[in-house]
Amino acid sequence: MPETLRNQAIRLLARREHSRAELQRKLQADAESPEQLVATLDALQQCGLLSDQRYAQQRSSQRGQRYGDRRLRQELVHLGIDDETIAVSLADCGDEIERCRQVWLKKFGVLADTPQERARQLRFLQYRGFSGTAIRAVLHGDEDEA
Repeated sequence: MPETLRNQAIRLLARREHSRAELQRKLQADAESPEQLVATLDALQQCGLLSDQRYAQQRSSQRGQRYGDRRLRQELVHLGIDDETIAVSLADCGDEIERCRQVWLKKFGVLADTPQERARQLRFLQYRGFSGTAIRAVLHGDEDEA
């Protein structure tokens, strides 16, 4: 039976990367015991097939083009990634202000004329998880970049 649990885990990992906590939740119902599940996950980590660092890096780079650091951090914490790994993956994601500017340019492209439009743009960027510093830098608008 441990081989089938290992095969299920490998099948899931073949489709896409998973965090350890995420894979544990998915395989919990099929494991004979919690010890068996932990042993299987440990074996996969030792083989290099399961890596929270690789998962966090991949997820951050993939979603970092659309979302800010706050949202990415929240998603990774929810998926069971530790704070140190999150910090490393977010640092590799690039400048948050530049990412915020790219998202803003794609959605709006011009600075707001009215307070209502400015509030709409601000809410959109906040929802995307960008920090207040990044949002202020973008919405104050450098004429040469906006």
